[in-house]
Amino acid sequence: MNKERVAWISLLFAGLLEIIWATTMKLSEGFTVLVPTLWTIVLLIVSFGLLAKAFRVLPAGTGYAVFTGIGAVGTVIVGALLFDEALSGWKLLLVTTLIIGIIGLKQVTGGQEA
Repeated sequence: MNKERVAWISLLFAGLLEIIWATTMKLSEGFTVLVPTLWTIVLLIVSFGLLAKAFRVLPAGTGYAVFTGIGAVGTVIVGALLFDEALSGWKLLLVTTLIIGIIGLKQVTGGQEA
């Protein structure tokens, strides 16, 4: 597997872990509940480690935008499903725009190295 593919896979998993640590952070109630707080810390470290690995190959701006985009989209979805957060038409439109942006950044970044 080539370096760029590994970097994108690392970035994907970093973003997915961001969704999980954002969820555990919510469950920690401001870091007042021990177990979710500990999970948040561990997942943050692993997530940022994978992000750093991706940064070795991908441009930092693209990598960070995709990382935060995955986290933002996923966290909105988790918030709606687990925490009954409202999903208005505008919110769905804007989340869709984020998804298009993430896909677009992936498409225009192919073959470039940092």
